[in-house]
Amino acid sequence: MIFVGELSELPPGESVRVQGEVAIAVFNADGELYAIDDTCTHQDASLSDGWLEGCAVECPLHAACFDLRTGRPSGPPAKEPVRTHRVEVQDGRIYVHETAPVGAAPVAAEAAVGEVVR
Repeated sequence: MIFVGELSELPPGESVRVQGEVAIAVFNADGELYAIDDTCTHQDASLSDGWLEGCAVECPLHAACFDLRTGRPSGPPAKEPVRTHRVEVQDGRIYVHETAPVGAAPVAAEAAVGEVVR
């Protein structure tokens, strides 16, 4: 389990990068918390520096978009998904669980603030 920070420090529309097996981007999308691998699968760019819109993040380098719930890209230039990770909030603190090894299929992620993501 990776400590991300206090829930109050990640307001809606913001993201933060934490280090796990690889860098992980944690997003607060209108009160829903999501975590994905931070590096775009198209080229080496940090998705936590991208633009968040709804449940999608746009890579700041070449505008590839990824669904935060599934990790799947919505179209070119990215073709490969990013991993998703389980997010949990305990006592106002955000934690990420790396749930699959690098290269494994992504797992769905969805949660209301304060609830566990499956």
